[in-house]
Amino acid sequence: MSTNFKSIKAERTTETRDIHNLETHGTGNIFETIVALSKRSNQVALSLKKELADKLEEFVIPTDSLEEVFENREQIEISKFYERLPKPHSIAVKELQDESLQIANEEEADSGTNELDA
Repeated sequence: MSTNFKSIKAERTTETRDIHNLETHGTGNIFETIVALSKRSNQVALSLKKELADKLEEFVIPTDSLEEVFENREQIEISKFYERLPKPHSIAVKELQDESLQIANEEEADSGTNELDA
């Protein structure tokens, strides 16, 4: 799932959540919903990390000396932008609430393929 993380309106601060609300938006089982949110949060975090690393890689200057540190205004702005983005778990919860996150039940999917084989 490719979501534009920069445009999502997820909370940037800690917010208390109603677990019954999460449960109804998710699988109907709060524990399965939390596991799904955790997996999606990890996906978002990895995607953001890769995207940031790719952008910052442009600024890498190979030097033999650790004493030289170059300050690049554009690099600092990119880093600050990514620091201000909502945290991955907030993005995952917002996707669930907006119904843009689809949670597939593995047991149902497995039983469906087994029935076709029989």
